[in-house]
Amino acid sequence: MNLSAEVLVGNALDALKNLPDDSVQTVVTSPPYWGLRDYGNDEQLGLEKSPLDFIENLCKVFDEVWRVLKDDGTLWLNIGDTYVGTGSKGDAKDPKYADGRNGQEVALNNKISGLKTKELIGVPWRVAFALQARGWYLRQDIIWAKSNPMPESVRDRCTKSHEYIFLMTKNPKYFYDHEAIKEDAVTTPKARDKNGEGYQADYAGGDRFSPGERVFGADGKRNKRDVWNVPVRPYEEAHFAVYPPDLIEPCILAGSKEGDTVLDPFSGSGTTGEVALKHNRNYIGLELNPEYAEISRKRLLKVVGMFGEVIVK
Repeated sequence: MNLSAEVLVGNALDALKNLPDDSVQTVVTSPPYWGLRDYGNDEQLGLEKSPLDFIENLCKVFDEVWRVLKDDGTLWLNIGDTYVGTGSKGDAKDPKYADGRNGQEVALNNKISGLKTKELIGVPWRVAFALQARGWYLRQDIIWAKSNPMPESVRDRCTKSHEYIFLMTKNPKYFYDHEAIKEDAVTTPKARDKNGEGYQADYAGGDRFSPGERVFGADGKRNKRDVWNVPVRPYEEAHFAVYPPDLIEPCILAGSKEGDTVLDPFSGSGTTGEVALKHNRNYIGLELNPEYAEISRKRLLKVVGMFGEVIVK
């Protein structure tokens, strides 16, 4: 199968405008988190003065994603949360890391009107509800449970060990291959009378189904649950946070078919592209930082092989 891989350099909003309508089957992405990192580019998202400004800017990007996504397409959005901080004399950056440790500076959260210091902001759900208000269907919240989370020196709350992935769609009916991501069953399959299940009691029209038995898990599999236990796995060439390939593999397998196009408007080191190409999907990544785009190009070339091509422009 001849696959294509492109990485377009520029901010996501502008780069998206170069893509045609209804050209992408699924979008898998993790935007910069608000108030967490400064990647050294004036056009980056995440350093807005308030989370509301950040959410509005993010929604503008996903308005364009809506346009390029097919009507039966899906959006898988990974986004993390943060706490209200006190800032550093009005400066959004911590001078301790001004030397660019790990290739970036660490941003602090200034005081936010209406929220108290140390409060969890709830950025993921605020983003999800804002997208919902703009027409997206909020189909599911998936929990990414990390077995090896970043240690935290806190004594007044638990260590944070999860993030969200939101499944969002343009329409109530959409492409979703549940068979492709089934997981091993943990119980022995049992046959049930199709018309003997509990919810039939509320059905006034008689038997809902024809006579017979329903067998769940006859193939030794079950429908994938919404808590995904995936350890954090850094990518050695990247100096910034990346999600692990195992986390987004189900998104790509369920959200697309071989030969479809997968988009990541915040491509980073190209994790989404790597997984998409390995499963015979085409890939388009958008990346603001040319250095990260080059990391992505080298990574994707390893997948397509010596006769493949990864275009960066």
